[in-house]
Amino acid sequence: MSTENTTTPPALPDVTAAAAPRAVRYAKFTIGYNVVEGVIAVSAGLVASAVSLVGFGIDSGIEVAAAAVVLIRLLAEIKGGEPDEAKERRALKFIALTFFALAAYVTVEGIRDLVAGEEPNTSIVGIVLTGLSIIIMPWLARAKRKAGLEMNSRLVVADAAETKLCAWLSVSTFAGLLAFALFGWTWLDPVAGFVIAAFAVMEGKEAWEGELVCEDDKAEAASGKSCSDDCH
Repeated sequence: MSTENTTTPPALPDVTAAAAPRAVRYAKFTIGYNVVEGVIAVSAGLVASAVSLVGFGIDSGIEVAAAAVVLIRLLAEIKGGEPDEAKERRALKFIALTFFALAAYVTVEGIRDLVAGEEPNTSIVGIVLTGLSIIIMPWLARAKRKAGLEMNSRLVVADAAETKLCAWLSVSTFAGLLAFALFGWTWLDPVAGFVIAAFAVMEGKEAWEGELVCEDDKAEAASGKSCSDDCH
């Protein structure tokens, strides 16, 4: 019996796939939407002294930076550049750092709020903005992930995970702002922020290790097929 190693090397992203132009459009939409969202969120947060809303706006800036990295890489590859795994790994590490930065910010500000007992003002603008993001961001994350899997791009799937985190942060921020407006609860927002921070650290670690390619999926587990079979 032959003992020769027949392991197939990791497949590179297929930038000729039909999903590639969709991935480019999603990246451009992400940048445009989050620039507007970030400006509004930070401005409204400062006016209302709502740290969670300011943090939400900062997350929008992180999302812009991550999407810009993805867009630049995609456009270069689509225009004829050869996919470079070394560059893709560096881009994944950059995305990982954005996860860690967000986790650090949310954690520090959440602790400060709990200790100091900060009470923000009610922000109707913030409630409407985060409510809109609860609708848009999950759809965008799913669309990015689908395109990334179709074109075998770890980078696009990693960016989809970042967008998914933004969706959860939208839910957290919306719940905190609404709970304060209705019931005067100030503790919910920082506590929810800690949950988001834990999620961000987990996703950041996977992105850093180049493993941020699939979510846990019962169907995949039942079939015995790992995520890396498709995306690495």
